Order: sequence, then C-alpha cells, then structure tokens
Amino acid sequence: MQSFLKYLLFVSFLLSGLLIFNRLSGSEQPPQRNVIQFSGLVMTGDSLKAVPFTTIRVKNTRRGTISDFHGFFSITVRERDTLQFSSVGFKEVQYIVPDTLTSSRYSTVQLMTRDTIHLPETVIYPWPTREQFRYAFLNTEIPDDDLDRAMRNLERAEMRERFEKMPLDGYSNFRHMNNQYSERLYYAGQRPPMRIFDPFAWGEFIQAWREGRFKRKD
Repeated sequence: MQSFLKYLLFVSFLLSGLLIFNRLSGSEQPPQRNVIQFSGLVMTGDSLKAVPFTTIRVKNTRRGTISDFHGFFSITVRERDTLQFSSVGFKEVQYIVPDTLTSSRYSTVQLMTRDTIHLPETVIYPWPTREQFRYAFLNTEIPDDDLDRAMRNLERAEMRERFEKMPLDGYSNFRHMNNQYSERLYYAGQRPPMRIFDPFAWGEFIQAWREGRFKRKD
C-alpha cells in the first residue's frame, strides 16, 4: 500500500511539472508575425534617379535580393524585420517593417544618400628606392615622338629621293600622255625646238651633274 501511494505521488508530481513547463514555454513563445510582400523603388535623395543593383538584405538572416536596373525590388519579409539597403557610392540605410500594417502587401520608395570618399594620393614607383628611380630617369633614352619622325621624313633630300623612286599612278600617267599629245598638236606642221640650245636646260644639266645624279649605278 505504501509503495502504491509513493507511485501515485510521483505520478502526480510529474504531471504537475509537465503542466507548469508547458505554461512557461507557452508564455515565452513570441507572437506569430505576419508575412508581407515588401516591394518598392530605390532612388537617390538629391535627384530622384534610380539606384540600380542595390543590395537589400534582411538583417540577421541569409535572405535578401537585388534591385533591377530601374531600382525596383520585391522581397518577402515579416513584421518588424530590419532591411539593410547598401550600394557602392551610397550610405547604408536601414528600414524597419512596421507591425501596424493591415494588408499583406506594402510598397515604399527608399531614398539613398551619396557617400563621397576621398582617398589619399598614392605614388607607385617601379624601383625599390628613390636613388634607383633617379638614376634610371636621368639615363633613360627618350625615343623620338611622331613629330620628330615626321619632320625627319619631310627633309628635302628624303623627299627628292622618294619622289624619284615613286612610280606614277593612273592620274599622273594620264596627265603625262595628255601633255605629250598637246605638245605634238602645238608643233604640228613645224619642227619642234631642240633643248640643246635652251640655256635653262643647260643650267638644269649642270646642276644635276654637280649633285651627282648621273653617277653610274651598279
């Protein structure tokens, strides 16, 4: 009989403990939060232009999304969730979803403030020390630029040599044939003049002979 009473007391204590634990655990559970389809536009605060590819992340979770090219986004959240908006060149913004919504859909326009970052000047040298850089800089042979090469190619001797070796094109051949034909028509019916009695031709011959144009070419 005593063993039965002990067993009965043990069972009653066990049941009472389970009831108390269920009540305590039930009181500690947070109330159920509603699910909301949260969407909107991300825009600049000064010019109201869309901020594309903004990262929208639910704080303390692994859920998030990215706005499109026009700044539009849509994500499923719960009431009292904290959304973090971040984009390169803008300050991070946090938005808390209100718990007083009467609909399962909510839209907003999130404004972003530009964040200007001034980086200090950095000078990168390809040499380990300033002395090596100074020695290399002073002993570097600077190549000729395009202007120097062009002026060198436009020298009179260079141009004359190029002109003598350059073949005639179609237009030059046409003009040469027309000049010969016009000269034959001009002296038609009479003897053409002989250049051997032309003092200007003799002057050109002497000048060419001094310049060595009549040297024998092997």
